[in-house]
Amino acid sequence: MSVLEAIIMGILQGLTEFLPVSSSGHLAIGSALFGVEAEENMMFTVAVHVATVLSTLVVLGGEIWKILKGTCSRPAGGPGLAGLNGDQRYVLNILVSMIPIGIVGVFFKDHVKAVFGSGLTVVGCCLLVTAALLAFSYYAQPRQKEQISLRDAFIIGLSQALAVLPGLSRSGTTIATGLMLGNKKTAMAQFSFLMVIPPILGEALLDLKDAAENGISEAFNGLSASALAVGFIAAFVAGIIACKWMISIVSKGKLIYFAWYCLAAGILTLIFGR
Repeated sequence: MSVLEAIIMGILQGLTEFLPVSSSGHLAIGSALFGVEAEENMMFTVAVHVATVLSTLVVLGGEIWKILKGTCSRPAGGPGLAGLNGDQRYVLNILVSMIPIGIVGVFFKDHVKAVFGSGLTVVGCCLLVTAALLAFSYYAQPRQKEQISLRDAFIIGLSQALAVLPGLSRSGTTIATGLMLGNKKTAMAQFSFLMVIPPILGEALLDLKDAAENGISEAFNGLSASALAVGFIAAFVAGIIACKWMISIVSKGKLIYFAWYCLAAGILTLIFGR
């Protein structure tokens, strides 16, 4: 992978991790266009995913600090879950949302890897599903809820687990699911971006463990240090821009534009990706 290709792939990862268009799907399309197997280069994959986590921390750092402080404070009082304060319930929702993706990661990781190697047909079909979900969430008018419930957190977590399929946008799927359940737009954007941090970091640690066991040279797969560095920086900067932009887009209810984009991208991928 050249430095220019690393920059392009890093920007793709940074933008599409937050925008509801599927980062994995676009990396697969980009790999096919440029002949670069980014998903097969473990260190590059780890680097760009960690970069997007850091961009989330930069954009939402204030909210994260507020939640952590509130979590460490005294409960509101009362029996059981009713006694938790708002920040403690928020953290509990994050933990509950992680259960489905944790199960997929532990028990079905090899099956997911097999899907990633099955070509662009799966990517095209999943982009069409993403388009449908975004459209449904735009036109649905459920009763608005004051806060995300444990039940909603688990259902949103299920949608995140399904979004391991390439072409099925993680942010698009989780935000659309939350909106169709009646949760507020801005709250869902923030929850979607925060709930993915632990799974990404956990996957990165597992990948680094595999790299240590299999050998660092195999993990780099010919990738230069300069290409790794510029790919990381590109993903980080693009991630900051996309995260801020996406929060604004969701709050204004403009997801329908991305539904049209995913529809077009899915159709073109199915036509030309065979």
